[in-house]
Amino acid sequence: MGTAGTPQRRAILTGGLAATTAALLTACSSKTDSTAKGTAAAAGASTSPSPVAAARPDSPWAAFARLMDGNKRWVDGRLQHPDRDPKRREFVAEEQKPYGVILSCIDSRVPPELLFDTGLGDLFVMRTGGQVVGPVVVGSVEYGPMTSGTPLIVVLGHQRCGAVKAAYEALRDGKELPGNLQSIADALAPAYEETAKGKHADPVDAMTRVHINQTAAGLRSNKDLAPMVKKGDLAVVSAYYSLDTGRVDVLTGAPSA
Repeated sequence: MGTAGTPQRRAILTGGLAATTAALLTACSSKTDSTAKGTAAAAGASTSPSPVAAARPDSPWAAFARLMDGNKRWVDGRLQHPDRDPKRREFVAEEQKPYGVILSCIDSRVPPELLFDTGLGDLFVMRTGGQVVGPVVVGSVEYGPMTSGTPLIVVLGHQRCGAVKAAYEALRDGKELPGNLQSIADALAPAYEETAKGKHADPVDAMTRVHINQTAAGLRSNKDLAPMVKKGDLAVVSAYYSLDTGRVDVLTGAPSA
């Protein structure tokens, strides 16, 4: 009896120890998860998947309204961060159908996906210094409307643009910019010439706005895009972004409902 009882007692002790260890590990894990969630919440991070945006807008007005709603959230600090999780990545992996094309400046303070609060697969984005265009850039802008039926193009300039300022000063003083930066000044020459015809409290800002409008007008009259614009399947909007407020203001071309 005594010999047989020893293994039994050992089994009981071993089983009890295993159960206790499992309970401690579970408690520790739960505590760690709770702590992580609390830390994420304190940092303002979401512990749930990002929300999924509504169906892709197929009209210029619907696409425009979606973008402007996103910008309002950016201004108000009520970001939704839609379509930014692995499920969305998997959904768009085989095919993309963005509802907007954004041509903007390279400025690090003007990221279109953030200031319009959009997600993965929502926008085609082209960024150049001073949002200047050339054949490759125009071809890139055309890609969405011509291959995916993208209904909206936004030419987005911004406040205190360094590229426009450098070009303005170089053109005003008759000096060349170093390296390939001069190509940006050359592309901005028409906007400078138009701006120089008048008097402006802030000529650089005025030149920025002139250039935005000129670029949008050029895209609207583009031989491949113009028929889509005329038919109402595409809108080309010129817009200005305020670094101070985060707000996007439309200059020309806002589509009607």
